[in-house]
Amino acid sequence: MITKDMGIMEIVEKYPDAVGVFQAYGLGCIGCMAARFETLEQGASAHGIDVDKLVEDLNKIA
Repeated sequence: MITKDMGIMEIVEKYPDAVGVFQAYGLGCIGCMAARFETLEQGASAHGIDVDKLVEDLNKIA
């Protein structure tokens, strides 16, 4: 299960299909240095994205 306090790269490592979800939200997290230390909530907040909706969509592929 993916939670908003998980690291972005942690999510991608555990669930490679998460990349497509991030891309659908306009998040190029994989190439961003911040992705190495930001939580999902921090990254979503920085981009004005509803973190709860993002978590819900990520968990559909997890």
